[in-house]
Amino acid sequence: MIESARGIILRTRPLTETSLIIHWLTPEFGRLATVAKGARRPKSPFAGKLDLFYAADFTFTRSRSSELHALRETQLLDTHRAIREDLSKLQQAGYVTAFIEQTTETETPMPEIFDLASGFLRWLCLAEPAPQNILALELKLLRELGQLPEVEETRLTSGAKKVAEMLLNDEWSRLNRLKLSQLQCEELQQWLHHFLTFHLGRAPRGRAAALRGKP
Repeated sequence: MIESARGIILRTRPLTETSLIIHWLTPEFGRLATVAKGARRPKSPFAGKLDLFYAADFTFTRSRSSELHALRETQLLDTHRAIREDLSKLQQAGYVTAFIEQTTETETPMPEIFDLASGFLRWLCLAEPAPQNILALELKLLRELGQLPEVEETRLTSGAKKVAEMLLNDEWSRLNRLKLSQLQCEELQQWLHHFLTFHLGRAPRGRAAALRGKP
């Protein structure tokens, strides 16, 4: 049976000399892995369609024996090209992948997280990769995962609490207008680091590099 989905490519890796494993984030199936047979051949129908953070509609056939399903066709929707042209943006986008992979199960529907990740990637193509991007992303993802800390009950300063509420509730496009002081930024980074370490066992990989951004 052929199934259809819309997804964002979180990771790719070689399977054989000619094939790739593609890890997707989809709303309907959550994180899903497919094998693109022959994708590494120059004349493959997949050529130019499978790369990090590409968004596409695709079809696949489920495997009966493993979690690696057979990719059949892809229709490219967005390459998010600007992300791969800027190392800081690439590090921030990569942190999305690390966070989602650490906190979610495979093949579990997650439409809200898919929408959140999609919106972040689209916005990151247009925005500066500032540290508040990651702070906002962490807060929004924690809310969707049901693990959001009670901001008002923390020992954050009143200014940092106000900033945290704005990062959590504002649209991505409004983050550019938000000006954090260095002290507020450091306070929120440390607070969320301790929270993530306590609740997840460790902070997702790549956090320090993603937070450096371009202030």
